[in-house]
Amino acid sequence: MDIIALVGALAVLFIVIGISEPLSERLRLPFTVILAIVGAIIGALALYVLSSDVASALNPVMRRFLEIPIRSNVFLYVLLPTLLFQVALMVNARRMLDDWVPILVMAVGAVIVATVVIGYALSPFTTLSFAACLLIGAIVSTTDPSAVVSIFRNIAAPQRLTRIVEGESLLNDAAAIALFGFFLTFVMSGVPDPSLQDALVIFPWLVLGGIGLGLILARATVALMALIPTFPRAQVSISVALPYLTYIIAEQFLATSGVIAVVVAGLTLNLTGPGRLTPMSWTYLREVWEVLAYWAGALIFILAALLIPRLMGDLRLSDLFLICIIILAAFVARAIMLWGMLPALSFMRLSPQVEPAYRVGIMWGGLRGAVTLALALAVTENALVPPAIKREVGILATGFTLFTLLVQGTTLRWVIARLGLDRLPRLDQALSHQVIAVALQNVREEIAETARDFKLPQEVIRSEAKRFAERLDSAVELAEEAEAIPDRDRITLGLVALAGRERDLIIENFRQQLFSARLVDRMLSDVDRLIEQTRGGGRNEYRAAGRRALGYGGWYRLAVVLHNRLRWSLPLERMTAERFELLLNQRLILGELHGYIHGKIRRIHGRRVAELLHELLRRREEETDNAIEGLRLQYPGYAEEMERRFIRRASIRLEEREYETLFGDGLISRELYTTLRNRLTDRRTKVEARPALDFALQKDAFLRSFPLFEGMREDQRRQLARALRTHHIEPGTVLLRKGEVPHCVYFIASGAVEMERKGQKLRLGSGEFFGHIGLLTREPRRAMISAISHCTLLSLDETRFKRLLARNRSLYDAVLHSAELRGVTLDSVKLSDPPAKQTTR
Repeated sequence: MDIIALVGALAVLFIVIGISEPLSERLRLPFTVILAIVGAIIGALALYVLSSDVASALNPVMRRFLEIPIRSNVFLYVLLPTLLFQVALMVNARRMLDDWVPILVMAVGAVIVATVVIGYALSPFTTLSFAACLLIGAIVSTTDPSAVVSIFRNIAAPQRLTRIVEGESLLNDAAAIALFGFFLTFVMSGVPDPSLQDALVIFPWLVLGGIGLGLILARATVALMALIPTFPRAQVSISVALPYLTYIIAEQFLATSGVIAVVVAGLTLNLTGPGRLTPMSWTYLREVWEVLAYWAGALIFILAALLIPRLMGDLRLSDLFLICIIILAAFVARAIMLWGMLPALSFMRLSPQVEPAYRVGIMWGGLRGAVTLALALAVTENALVPPAIKREVGILATGFTLFTLLVQGTTLRWVIARLGLDRLPRLDQALSHQVIAVALQNVREEIAETARDFKLPQEVIRSEAKRFAERLDSAVELAEEAEAIPDRDRITLGLVALAGRERDLIIENFRQQLFSARLVDRMLSDVDRLIEQTRGGGRNEYRAAGRRALGYGGWYRLAVVLHNRLRWSLPLERMTAERFELLLNQRLILGELHGYIHGKIRRIHGRRVAELLHELLRRREEETDNAIEGLRLQYPGYAEEMERRFIRRASIRLEEREYETLFGDGLISRELYTTLRNRLTDRRTKVEARPALDFALQKDAFLRSFPLFEGMREDQRRQLARALRTHHIEPGTVLLRKGEVPHCVYFIASGAVEMERKGQKLRLGSGEFFGHIGLLTREPRRAMISAISHCTLLSLDETRFKRLLARNRSLYDAVLHSAELRGVTLDSVKLSDPPAKQTTR
């Protein structure tokens, strides 16, 4: 095909894409269904013209135009990597990680179940080998839930359910294509039945190799993009190369799954990119990829649809019977997952409780499309596949795809309506009347001011005011007649609205570059979790989700283990610094929400609900303040440096806004404006560099503030700091048990511990120490000591402690005093002579 015909064909296809989107909205059909129908019609017309007498009279360019050589490699190496990479780049990866179990089970499990069920269902009714039947099952097992996802978003389905379906759409293509490659190997080699041993050898490499390659290449790409922070177009260009190189290396050189590698590369860039790129560059990159994926997704559907007449050219009556078997088997496999596996996940609290109506919607919305047709085309083009298998694969896969698009796709909205999923819940319906009444009251005040400002005629103003007043009276009357909303439900709705406003403020501060890009995704994920849990559980879940956002996750605990046992402090230092910055950001956001309660929520839900929301918000503020204060005690001076950094970042943004205003008013030239912006960019880069949190320096600062060591010489303090080991302890951790003989002494840098002895409890806080009595007496402990808060402890072994005790009079006196308080005598202990007071200087 020459370049003229190719350019002409692409131009026509882009016109078709542009027309199909508004057409799908007008006909209320999924966009992909419209593309498939239009593509199939174009393909049928082109096939008819080429096979008729008209073909000989056509212009050579027009003939080549109708003979578009569509190959499977166009789908697999050009369009599919673009589509998968963009989806992986756009999903909320952190929230997906929270639900990785149901997403993985529903994606990978559904593909495997569908492949096996369809393979076994076909096997008795065809002469194809069992491997070929499984190959057909793998080809038709991949679903395209984009239609049901878009409808779920429009009908306000539970966010977590929508996210699971969206995550399934991302991973099931990867799983299906990996299985397709696995079974295609046996079909080409003529092996009828693959063994379990073959699966255990080949399939793990397809998955693990793809994961490793995608992770390595994505991290290398992010590092390269971070080296050119002021060139966003160059960064986008590098990102465009990533999915294609990843796919080619995986498929052609490593014989692993290119699809899995591309998905992992996109997720890795999604998670690491915001922390390494500027907010402007990251936003620009995502916008470019949205356009690329829109084109790729539309082209992959319409090009696949062009193949339908060609693949269905040799249809027989027996093929229709086999297509019906595949349809029934596919529904059975989907039902096994939705009514078998999904309730089991819900019972184990790994997945949200999914109502039966939503399950029916998900099952009916499991359309097949471009990927299925592309895989079928790859089989028909493969010279090593027997002709009988080529024919069956092409016809059965295409026929099944047509059923899902023309039957399920065209009736999906009707099914959703019949299930009642498009109706507002009772609570939202009752609230809507009140919201409309309040909104119209606000509009009346603002429109009156607008009319006066424009000096419109009084007759027009009075006439419109009368008409608007009638509408307002009608809205107020409906609100008064509506079903009363209990205060408990009003509190839930108010908290959801409050969390939504919190999300908006985070995004607004990020766009103003007041918040670091590396933490915005995490803050947004916490707020999304807050909204979801509040919808389901009201105020109790709101408080629980708020505390969870302040808590220490599993990665932090792993970092603590690495620090405490292996003395590798870097991960813990980074995570602690991020926690510090996140808490400061959250405290700023929470302080702004009181105005929203007073200005907006109070007018809808009333004074009593507003006061309760103020109280719940103050509790979150108090918990956040306590967490910040705990970190301040652990790391003196670091909070102050972080707060200074925030002020500097805000001042840079305000200065930048002033320059934008001056340039917009024409008071400064473009050259001067560009120079000033570049200077601000350099300053912002320096400010964005977060101050390092060095535990060694923090240890030294603690020793300076500890009363027992305030009189030590500088060289002695440095030597002691090197000898001390830092331990980060979680609440409830038992530090010393009854009957144990301590081998070190613990100094409390921050937090509190509790000593339980003979039914009595004694609490020790920052600046105190424990373990010395048992260490000196060498007697088993008669008390248990456990942490009652997050603590930072510094430990000193027995030899160094006794050496310190011999030369520090303050410590010596403190040891004797604590022994007297506990009723323990140290007369029998061989201590050196009390150190002289002058030696402590």
